[in-house]
Amino acid sequence: MFVVNLFAAAREAFSDWRRREQAYGELMALDDRSLADIGVHRSEIPGLVYGKSEAVHAGEAALNTGIFAAHQARVAGGHGALPPF
Repeated sequence: MFVVNLFAAAREAFSDWRRREQAYGELMALDDRSLADIGVHRSEIPGLVYGKSEAVHAGEAALNTGIFAAHQARVAGGHGALPPF
């Protein structure tokens, strides 16, 4: 059973890697104006695709419904993301 779980985990990791690579390529293919329309700067793309975990996304979603928007919290905090709650 261990070997089956190992292969399933490897397949899932490869699938996740391919999705991140595809997202990175698609975002980098956009021009600066299109990126600005969605609120992303080109220098933020690697962090958005590779650097954030689901827990950080959940924390940002909570901020969007609260007093600060995620962007305001980043500006106020001086860093790319707040720690998860």
